[in-house]
Amino acid sequence: MEEAEKELERRSKFLSSLIQKKKATEQHESLKVHVRACDMPLPLQNHAFNCARLHFESMPPGNKLDSKRLALALKKEFDSSYGPAWHCIVGSSFGSYVTHSLGGFLYFSIDKVYILLFKTAVEPLDH
Repeated sequence: MEEAEKELERRSKFLSSLIQKKKATEQHESLKVHVRACDMPLPLQNHAFNCARLHFESMPPGNKLDSKRLALALKKEFDSSYGPAWHCIVGSSFGSYVTHSLGGFLYFSIDKVYILLFKTAVEPLDH
């Protein structure tokens, strides 16, 4: 009888883990990412999407998005991971016309929030 109880407990834990994974997946799916324009390698795109999602998920429910905080978080993450001179604009309505480094441009949205992330060249100043 003890073996049957152990097996039942094992199956119960397995089913619980599947339910938790499904809930986590559904939460990610509720934050739909739409790429609007892009000149960036896929791994960097995914890094940006994951950073933005983590920021959204860390917000308390019902709180309004702090656009400046999200922009700063993405900029700092990309500066530290891929070198300096990354810029980020976050909002629900904005216009832009920017010059970017090759392979360093991503414009995407999550729900109704638009995110523009781009890199510019850093050139030393000649004195």
